[in-house]
Amino acid sequence: MVRGVKGSLLAAVSLAFAGCAASGTSAQSAGNKPAASAEKPVKFNKDPYPSTYHAYAGRPTAVRGVTIFDGEGGRIDNGVALFADGKVVSIGGPDTATPAGYDVVDGTGKYLTPGVIDIHSHLGVYPSPSVDAHSDGNEATSPTTPEVWAEHSVWPQDPGFSRALANGGVTSLQILPGSANLIGGRSVVLKNVPARTVQGMKFPGAPYGMKMACGENPKRVYGSKGRMPSTRMGNFAVDRATWAKAAAYKKKLDEGKPVDRDLAMETLAGVLSGEILVQNHCYRADEMAQVIDMSHEFGYKVSAFHHAVEAYKIADVLAKEGICAAIWADWWGFKMEAYDSVPENIALVYKAGACTIVHSDDENQIQRLNQEAAKGLAAGRRMGMQISDEQAWTWLSYNPAKALGIADKTGSLKPGKMADVVLWNGNPFSVYTRPEKVWIDGALMFDATDPKRRPVSDFELGQPGEGDVK
Repeated sequence: MVRGVKGSLLAAVSLAFAGCAASGTSAQSAGNKPAASAEKPVKFNKDPYPSTYHAYAGRPTAVRGVTIFDGEGGRIDNGVALFADGKVVSIGGPDTATPAGYDVVDGTGKYLTPGVIDIHSHLGVYPSPSVDAHSDGNEATSPTTPEVWAEHSVWPQDPGFSRALANGGVTSLQILPGSANLIGGRSVVLKNVPARTVQGMKFPGAPYGMKMACGENPKRVYGSKGRMPSTRMGNFAVDRATWAKAAAYKKKLDEGKPVDRDLAMETLAGVLSGEILVQNHCYRADEMAQVIDMSHEFGYKVSAFHHAVEAYKIADVLAKEGICAAIWADWWGFKMEAYDSVPENIALVYKAGACTIVHSDDENQIQRLNQEAAKGLAAGRRMGMQISDEQAWTWLSYNPAKALGIADKTGSLKPGKMADVVLWNGNPFSVYTRPEKVWIDGALMFDATDPKRRPVSDFELGQPGEGDVK
């Protein structure tokens, strides 16, 4: 990777020209054809702005003598990991042979994991510096805006992306609209690579998500404007009326009846069809249960509740429903609905058999999600729960991948999956540990030992000259 003030953009431009000949794909947006068309079913997740992502070139690589967390709860001591052509080739014990032509990395005393996946980020839509001109994450003009898409606000040169890569080992992340609205719009899943456009970062084949929110935010934002909702019952009334309209729209489509194209209804119908995944901001256990009831009423599924500070109260319900809980380790008390948290929340949800995720929602916390997971792990152990390090790593890779619908492609070190890999210079649950090397699709994107492999944004903040290596 090219180093310097313009390093990441130059690398992205170089990659783009190299891949231009292969990028001539297009897709027709859902709803462009009449509803009576023979093309059935309507694909609401069909992308009118398809990914132009092309993996950076990598080299066949073997990491030997390393402790491996495979991302799905498995561990190999003194292990060997092989990856080539952008994919994991194999992981195994010390007797695993290294094929000819592979670069060999000595992992003695170090740890190898799948890359961290942050399921809840606003990088790019609330980029640094945090000024009003950059505030593009909330379309706070209506309590329901399913027609807006986060990707249309993402600024690829946000310095937060390279910081998350180098400091936090984050290889993929979901960018969400904010939580001012009951229905905030579509999310987008990105690979954490330099690119000129958001389409150059978009995770190939990832389903869209749809951001929803319950609780204090929508009722405060719109109640303060003298309009509905101003109460929690108003929140649910607006949600239910919107879902009823969406169900009627989808019914017409299913019956082959003509409809006027409606971008908001397309997104909601995509949720009802199971093609778009619901990512729901919600704090209180009782509200999560109410949302589950509403999802049963209208026939959609919540993929994950985000923040979920009271998830421990209904962990068994979440496990039964197959809903993930994306949780902070110890953010609580900053408003009433965030008050009744416990440090053991993460561990209690995990021990109940529910899909457990550690997320950031913050441009700084995304740089230390390994440490946030370590807090939850330590709290569980103090309570007497037996949770291994390798089991806890599922909170950072495989489980978020599952909630994003990309676990077949990434999230664990299994042969055939994307080689999204982090080599840590010690146990990743230690506060003293940092990423030493980060590969995305087998390409070395960060190397703490090589100044030329330390990406910086074209808009990195600091004093003149900072970021340059002399």
